[in-house]
Amino acid sequence: MHRSIELGKKLAASLPWTKTPLIIGAPMRVFTGPETALAIFRAGGLGFIGPGTTPQSTSVDLEAVRSATSPVPIPPRTTRSSTSSSGPGPDSNSVLPVGVGFQIWNGDLPTATAAVESFRPAAAWLFAPRNGQTETDVWTTQLRGASPHTQIWLQVGTVREALEAARSRSPPDVLVIQGAEAGGHGRAVDGAGIITLIPEIADELGETKIPLVAAGGIADGRGVVAALGVGAAGVAMGTRFLASTEARVNKGYRDEVLRARDGAASTVRTQLYNHLRGTFGWPEQWSPRTVVNRSWVEHVEGVSFEELKRRHDQALKDGAAWGPEGRTATYAGVNVGLVREVKGAGEIVEEVRREAMDIIRGMQSWVE
Repeated sequence: MHRSIELGKKLAASLPWTKTPLIIGAPMRVFTGPETALAIFRAGGLGFIGPGTTPQSTSVDLEAVRSATSPVPIPPRTTRSSTSSSGPGPDSNSVLPVGVGFQIWNGDLPTATAAVESFRPAAAWLFAPRNGQTETDVWTTQLRGASPHTQIWLQVGTVREALEAARSRSPPDVLVIQGAEAGGHGRAVDGAGIITLIPEIADELGETKIPLVAAGGIADGRGVVAALGVGAAGVAMGTRFLASTEARVNKGYRDEVLRARDGAASTVRTQLYNHLRGTFGWPEQWSPRTVVNRSWVEHVEGVSFEELKRRHDQALKDGAAWGPEGRTATYAGVNVGLVREVKGAGEIVEEVRREAMDIIRGMQSWVE
Protein backbone atom coordinates (compact mmCIF):
# COMPACT_ATOMS: atom_id res chain seq x y z
CA MET A 1 0.00 0.00 0.00
CA HIS A 2 1.33 3.44 -0.89
CA ARG A 3 2.57 5.13 2.29
CA SER A 4 0.44 8.24 1.83
CA ILE A 5 -2.72 6.14 1.46
CA GLU A 6 -1.91 4.27 4.65
CA LEU A 7 -1.31 7.52 6.53
CA GLY A 8 -4.44 9.08 5.04
CA LYS A 9 -6.50 6.20 6.37
CA LYS A 10 -4.80 6.56 9.74
CA LEU A 11 -5.62 10.25 9.91
CA ALA A 12 -9.23 9.74 8.79
CA ALA A 13 -9.73 7.01 11.39
CA SER A 14 -8.55 9.34 14.14
CA LEU A 15 -11.22 11.87 13.11
CA PRO A 16 -14.23 9.55 12.71
CA TRP A 17 -16.72 12.18 11.50
CA THR A 18 -14.59 13.07 8.49
CA LYS A 19 -14.98 11.91 4.91
CA THR A 20 -12.28 11.29 2.36
CA PRO A 21 -10.56 13.05 0.80
CA LEU A 22 -10.06 15.00 4.02
CA ILE A 23 -10.72 18.73 3.54
CA ILE A 24 -9.43 21.04 6.26
CA GLY A 25 -10.20 24.68 6.90
CA ALA A 26 -6.97 26.45 7.89
CA PRO A 27 -6.86 28.55 11.09
CA MET A 28 -6.76 32.05 9.62
CA ARG A 29 -6.28 34.63 12.34
CA VAL A 30 -9.59 36.32 13.23
CA PHE A 31 -11.22 35.24 9.94
CA THR A 32 -12.10 31.62 10.82
CA GLY A 33 -14.34 31.40 13.85
CA PRO A 34 -16.77 28.85 15.26
CA GLU A 35 -19.35 29.26 12.48
CA THR A 36 -16.83 28.36 9.78
CA ALA A 37 -15.35 25.48 11.76
CA LEU A 38 -18.79 24.02 12.54
CA ALA A 39 -19.94 24.26 8.93
CA ILE A 40 -16.82 22.40 7.79
CA PHE A 41 -17.33 19.75 10.49
CA ARG A 42 -20.94 19.19 9.45
CA ALA A 43 -19.78 18.63 5.86
CA GLY A 44 -17.33 15.94 6.95
CA GLY A 45 -14.19 18.03 7.16
CA LEU A 46 -12.05 19.45 9.95
CA GLY A 47 -12.39 23.17 10.53
CA PHE A 48 -9.86 25.13 12.56
CA ILE A 49 -10.60 28.25 14.56
CA GLY A 50 -7.90 30.86 14.00
CA PRO A 51 -6.15 32.92 16.66
CA GLY A 52 -8.33 35.80 17.76
CA THR A 53 -7.66 39.39 18.67
CA THR A 54 -6.69 38.37 22.22
CA PRO A 55 -5.40 35.11 23.75
CA GLN A 56 -8.77 34.71 25.49
CA SER A 57 -10.61 34.72 22.15
CA THR A 58 -9.91 31.01 21.66
CA SER A 59 -11.91 30.04 24.75
CA VAL A 60 -14.80 32.28 23.69
CA ASP A 61 -14.90 30.64 20.25
CA LEU A 62 -14.60 27.11 21.66
CA GLU A 63 -17.45 27.81 24.06
CA ALA A 64 -19.58 28.77 21.06
CA VAL A 65 -18.72 25.43 19.44
CA ARG A 66 -19.52 23.51 22.61
CA SER A 67 -22.87 25.26 22.85
CA ALA A 68 -23.70 24.25 19.28
CA THR A 69 -22.55 20.62 19.20
CA SER A 70 -21.45 17.75 21.43
CA PRO A 71 -18.02 16.16 21.78
CA VAL A 72 -17.46 13.27 19.38
CA PRO A 73 -16.08 9.90 20.57
CA ILE A 74 -12.75 9.01 18.97
CA PRO A 75 -10.92 5.69 18.79
CA PRO A 76 -8.87 4.85 21.90
CA ARG A 77 -5.22 5.74 21.56
CA THR A 78 -2.19 5.10 23.69
CA THR A 79 -1.55 8.25 25.71
CA ARG A 80 1.98 9.37 26.44
CA SER A 81 3.31 8.89 29.95
CA SER A 82 4.02 12.61 30.20
CA THR A 83 0.41 13.62 29.59
CA SER A 84 -1.14 13.12 33.01
CA SER A 85 -3.34 16.02 34.00
CA SER A 86 -5.62 16.97 36.83
CA GLY A 87 -7.89 18.89 34.47
CA PRO A 88 -11.56 18.12 33.81
CA GLY A 89 -11.65 14.71 32.17
CA PRO A 90 -8.57 14.87 29.90
CA ASP A 91 -8.58 11.09 29.43
CA SER A 92 -12.12 10.95 28.07
CA ASN A 93 -12.10 9.48 24.54
CA SER A 94 -14.05 12.37 23.06
CA VAL A 95 -13.14 15.72 21.54
CA LEU A 96 -14.86 18.77 20.16
CA PRO A 97 -14.90 18.13 16.41
CA VAL A 98 -12.97 21.28 15.52
CA GLY A 99 -9.37 22.40 15.77
CA VAL A 100 -7.70 25.56 17.06
CA GLY A 101 -4.66 27.43 15.78
CA PHE A 102 -1.92 29.12 17.79
CA GLN A 103 0.88 31.45 16.66
CA ILE A 104 3.76 30.52 18.93
CA TRP A 105 5.95 33.60 18.51
CA ASN A 106 3.44 35.93 20.17
CA GLY A 107 1.15 33.35 21.77
CA ASP A 108 0.27 32.99 25.42
CA LEU A 109 1.02 29.38 26.38
CA PRO A 110 -0.77 29.36 29.78
CA THR A 111 -3.95 30.76 28.20
CA ALA A 112 -3.72 28.35 25.27
CA THR A 113 -3.18 25.41 27.63
CA ALA A 114 -6.20 26.38 29.71
CA ALA A 115 -8.40 26.57 26.61
CA VAL A 116 -7.27 23.18 25.32
CA GLU A 117 -7.71 21.59 28.74
CA SER A 118 -11.22 23.00 29.20
CA PHE A 119 -12.61 22.26 25.73
CA ARG A 120 -10.48 19.39 24.32
CA PRO A 121 -10.51 20.33 20.62
CA ALA A 122 -9.69 17.62 18.13
CA ALA A 123 -6.43 19.27 17.11
CA ALA A 124 -4.15 22.20 17.91
CA TRP A 125 -2.29 23.65 14.91
CA LEU A 126 1.01 25.29 15.91
CA PHE A 127 2.94 27.76 13.78
CA ALA A 128 5.82 30.21 13.79
CA PRO A 129 8.05 29.65 16.80
CA ARG A 130 10.59 32.40 17.39
CA ASN A 131 13.18 29.95 18.73
CA GLY A 132 12.72 26.93 16.51
CA GLN A 133 11.77 23.39 17.43
CA THR A 134 12.86 23.79 21.07
CA GLU A 135 10.07 26.31 21.64
CA THR A 136 7.61 24.15 19.71
CA ASP A 137 8.45 21.18 21.94
CA VAL A 138 7.49 23.20 25.01
CA TRP A 139 4.10 24.03 23.51
CA THR A 140 3.54 20.46 22.37
CA THR A 141 4.33 19.01 25.80
CA GLN A 142 2.10 21.49 27.61
CA LEU A 143 -0.89 21.04 25.30
CA ARG A 144 -0.62 17.24 25.31
CA GLY A 145 -0.53 17.31 29.08
CA ALA A 146 -3.71 19.37 29.12
CA SER A 147 -5.59 17.16 26.61
CA PRO A 148 -3.91 13.89 25.59
CA HIS A 149 -6.42 13.21 22.81
CA THR A 150 -5.96 16.57 21.15
CA GLN A 151 -3.72 16.02 18.14
CA ILE A 152 -0.77 18.36 17.65
CA TRP A 153 -0.46 19.64 14.09
CA LEU A 154 2.69 21.57 13.22
CA GLN A 155 3.00 23.81 10.18
CA VAL A 156 6.37 23.76 8.43
CA GLY A 157 7.64 25.12 5.14
CA THR A 158 10.99 23.45 4.50
CA VAL A 159 12.48 19.97 4.53
CA ARG A 160 14.76 20.96 7.40
CA GLU A 161 11.84 22.09 9.56
CA ALA A 162 9.96 18.87 8.88
CA LEU A 163 12.92 16.67 9.81
CA GLU A 164 13.65 18.63 12.97
CA ALA A 165 10.03 18.23 14.04
CA ALA A 166 9.86 14.51 13.25
CA ARG A 167 13.10 13.81 15.13
CA SER A 168 12.36 16.03 18.11
CA ARG A 169 11.59 14.87 21.62
CA SER A 170 7.93 15.85 21.05
CA PRO A 171 7.09 15.06 17.42
CA PRO A 172 3.72 16.25 16.11
CA ASP A 173 0.83 13.97 15.20
CA VAL A 174 0.50 15.70 11.81
CA LEU A 175 2.84 17.86 9.75
CA VAL A 176 1.16 20.60 7.74
CA ILE A 177 3.39 21.24 4.74
CA GLN A 178 2.87 24.83 3.63
CA GLY A 179 3.98 25.60 0.09
CA ALA A 180 5.17 28.91 -1.25
CA GLU A 181 1.78 29.40 -2.94
CA ALA A 182 0.06 30.00 0.40
CA GLY A 183 -1.50 33.23 1.56
CA GLY A 184 -0.94 34.74 4.96
CA HIS A 185 2.45 34.15 6.57
CA GLY A 186 4.83 31.69 4.96
CA ARG A 187 8.54 31.26 4.36
CA ALA A 188 9.95 34.62 3.35
CA VAL A 189 12.72 33.50 0.99
CA ASP A 190 13.24 29.73 1.12
CA GLY A 191 9.80 28.30 0.41
CA ALA A 192 8.98 25.75 -2.28
CA GLY A 193 5.75 24.65 -3.95
CA ILE A 194 3.91 21.66 -2.51
CA ILE A 195 4.38 19.61 -5.69
CA THR A 196 8.09 19.27 -4.91
CA LEU A 197 8.14 19.97 -1.19
CA ILE A 198 5.76 17.20 -0.08
CA PRO A 199 7.40 14.29 -1.92
CA GLU A 200 10.89 15.35 -0.79
CA ILE A 201 9.73 15.55 2.82
CA ALA A 202 7.96 12.19 2.49
CA ASP A 203 11.14 10.61 1.10
CA GLU A 204 13.30 12.08 3.85
CA LEU A 205 10.91 10.96 6.59
CA GLY A 206 11.05 7.39 5.31
CA GLU A 207 9.06 5.07 7.57
CA THR A 208 8.18 7.81 10.06
CA LYS A 209 4.43 7.48 10.56
CA ILE A 210 3.44 11.15 10.50
CA PRO A 211 0.68 12.11 8.03
CA LEU A 212 1.40 15.10 5.81
CA VAL A 213 -1.29 17.68 5.08
CA ALA A 214 -0.84 19.93 2.05
CA ALA A 215 -1.42 23.67 2.43
CA GLY A 216 -0.95 26.44 -0.11
CA GLY A 217 -2.55 27.08 -3.48
CA ILE A 218 -5.43 24.59 -3.19
CA ALA A 219 -8.88 25.95 -4.01
CA ASP A 220 -10.73 23.13 -5.74
CA GLY A 221 -10.80 19.40 -6.43
CA ARG A 222 -8.01 19.64 -8.98
CA GLY A 223 -5.64 20.90 -6.31
CA VAL A 224 -6.80 18.17 -3.94
CA VAL A 225 -5.98 15.43 -6.44
CA ALA A 226 -2.58 16.96 -7.15
CA ALA A 227 -1.75 17.09 -3.44
CA LEU A 228 -2.90 13.53 -2.82
CA GLY A 229 -0.86 12.40 -5.79
CA VAL A 230 2.40 13.70 -4.32
CA GLY A 231 1.86 12.18 -0.89
CA ALA A 232 -0.58 14.27 1.14
CA ALA A 233 -3.00 12.58 3.53
CA GLY A 234 -5.36 15.56 3.40
CA VAL A 235 -5.50 19.16 2.21
CA ALA A 236 -5.92 22.48 4.02
CA MET A 237 -7.51 25.48 2.36
CA GLY A 238 -7.44 29.05 3.59
CA THR A 239 -8.01 31.54 0.78
CA ARG A 240 -11.02 29.62 -0.55
CA PHE A 241 -12.77 29.90 2.81
CA LEU A 242 -12.30 33.69 2.87
CA ALA A 243 -15.17 33.63 0.36
CA SER A 244 -17.45 31.56 2.59
CA THR A 245 -20.59 33.02 4.09
CA GLU A 246 -19.44 32.14 7.61
CA ALA A 247 -15.99 33.78 7.45
CA ARG A 248 -15.47 36.73 9.77
CA VAL A 249 -14.21 39.00 7.02
CA ASN A 250 -15.02 42.54 5.95
CA LYS A 251 -17.06 42.74 2.75
CA GLY A 252 -14.42 44.93 1.13
CA TYR A 253 -11.77 42.32 1.88
CA ARG A 254 -13.93 39.53 0.49
CA ASP A 255 -14.72 41.53 -2.64
CA GLU A 256 -11.00 42.04 -3.22
CA VAL A 257 -10.42 38.29 -2.98
CA LEU A 258 -13.14 37.76 -5.57
CA ARG A 259 -11.77 40.51 -7.81
CA ALA A 260 -8.11 39.46 -7.90
CA ARG A 261 -6.81 37.35 -10.79
CA ASP A 262 -3.41 36.02 -11.90
CA GLY A 263 -2.23 35.44 -8.34
CA ALA A 264 1.44 35.05 -9.21
CA ALA A 265 1.44 38.63 -10.54
CA SER A 266 -1.21 40.20 -8.31
CA THR A 267 0.18 39.05 -4.95
CA VAL A 268 3.50 39.65 -3.22
CA ARG A 269 5.27 38.52 -0.05
CA THR A 270 6.16 41.54 2.08
CA GLN A 271 6.05 42.80 5.66
CA LEU A 272 4.90 46.20 4.40
CA TYR A 273 1.20 45.62 5.05
CA ASN A 274 1.89 44.22 8.52
CA HIS A 275 3.76 47.40 9.37
CA LEU A 276 1.12 49.68 7.86
CA ARG A 277 -1.43 47.97 10.12
CA GLY A 278 0.85 48.43 13.13
CA THR A 279 1.89 44.79 13.41
CA PHE A 280 5.59 44.38 14.14
CA GLY A 281 7.67 41.59 15.62
CA TRP A 282 7.10 38.68 13.24
CA PRO A 283 10.23 36.50 13.07
CA GLU A 284 12.12 37.39 9.90
CA GLN A 285 11.81 33.92 8.33
CA TRP A 286 8.06 34.46 7.74
CA SER A 287 6.36 37.01 5.57
CA PRO A 288 2.71 37.36 4.46
CA ARG A 289 1.44 37.10 0.90
CA THR A 290 -0.86 39.99 0.06
CA VAL A 291 -2.87 41.22 -2.92
CA VAL A 292 -1.05 44.18 -4.50
CA ASN A 293 -2.66 47.62 -4.23
CA ARG A 294 -1.60 51.28 -4.14
CA SER A 295 0.49 50.90 -0.99
CA TRP A 296 2.79 48.37 -2.65
CA VAL A 297 2.93 50.25 -5.96
CA GLU A 298 3.95 53.47 -4.23
CA HIS A 299 6.41 51.63 -1.97
CA VAL A 300 8.16 50.33 -5.10
CA GLU A 301 8.11 53.87 -6.50
CA GLY A 302 10.02 55.07 -3.44
CA VAL A 303 7.36 56.74 -1.32
CA SER A 304 8.50 56.84 2.32
CA PHE A 305 6.94 54.52 4.88
CA GLU A 306 5.78 57.49 6.93
CA GLU A 307 3.84 58.89 3.96
CA LEU A 308 2.47 55.44 3.05
CA LYS A 309 1.30 55.03 6.64
CA ARG A 310 -0.43 58.42 6.55
CA ARG A 311 -2.20 57.56 3.29
CA HIS A 312 -3.10 54.09 4.58
CA ASP A 313 -4.69 55.42 7.75
CA GLN A 314 -6.60 58.08 5.83
CA ALA A 315 -7.94 55.48 3.41
CA LEU A 316 -9.25 53.46 6.36
CA LYS A 317 -11.03 56.54 7.69
CA ASP A 318 -12.48 57.28 4.26
CA GLY A 319 -13.73 53.72 3.73
CA ALA A 320 -11.38 53.18 0.79
CA ALA A 321 -9.29 50.40 2.28
CA TRP A 322 -9.61 47.73 -0.41
CA GLY A 323 -9.50 47.38 -4.18
CA PRO A 324 -6.71 48.13 -6.65
CA GLU A 325 -6.66 51.72 -5.39
CA GLY A 326 -7.00 50.61 -1.79
CA ARG A 327 -4.19 50.63 0.72
CA THR A 328 -4.64 48.01 3.41
CA ALA A 329 -3.80 44.30 3.52
CA THR A 330 -5.68 41.57 1.70
CA TYR A 331 -3.80 38.42 2.68
CA ALA A 332 -4.42 35.70 0.08
CA GLY A 333 -2.64 32.91 -1.77
CA VAL A 334 -1.62 32.71 -5.41
CA ASN A 335 -4.77 30.65 -5.96
CA VAL A 336 -6.86 33.78 -5.41
CA GLY A 337 -7.77 33.80 -9.12
CA LEU A 338 -9.62 30.51 -8.62
CA VAL A 339 -11.90 31.99 -5.95
CA ARG A 340 -14.82 33.47 -7.86
CA GLU A 341 -17.96 33.21 -5.74
CA VAL A 342 -19.17 33.19 -2.17
CA LYS A 343 -20.64 29.94 -0.85
CA GLY A 344 -21.29 28.33 2.48
CA ALA A 345 -18.22 26.68 4.01
CA GLY A 346 -19.96 23.31 4.08
CA GLU A 347 -20.98 23.66 0.45
CA ILE A 348 -17.37 24.45 -0.45
CA VAL A 349 -16.17 21.28 1.31
CA GLU A 350 -18.73 19.08 -0.41
CA GLU A 351 -18.14 20.63 -3.82
CA VAL A 352 -14.34 20.30 -3.61
CA ARG A 353 -14.58 16.72 -2.38
CA ARG A 354 -17.05 15.79 -5.12
CA GLU A 355 -14.86 17.31 -7.83
CA ALA A 356 -11.80 15.48 -6.49
CA MET A 357 -13.62 12.15 -6.44
CA ASP A 358 -14.90 12.68 -9.98
CA ILE A 359 -11.33 13.28 -11.16
CA ILE A 360 -10.00 10.25 -9.31
CA ARG A 361 -12.69 7.99 -10.76
CA GLY A 362 -12.10 9.39 -14.23
CA MET A 363 -8.36 8.81 -13.99
CA GLN A 364 -8.92 5.28 -12.75
CA SER A 365 -11.07 4.43 -15.79
CA TRP A 366 -8.54 6.15 -18.04
CA VAL A 367 -5.59 3.97 -16.99
CA GLU A 368 -7.46 0.65 -16.82
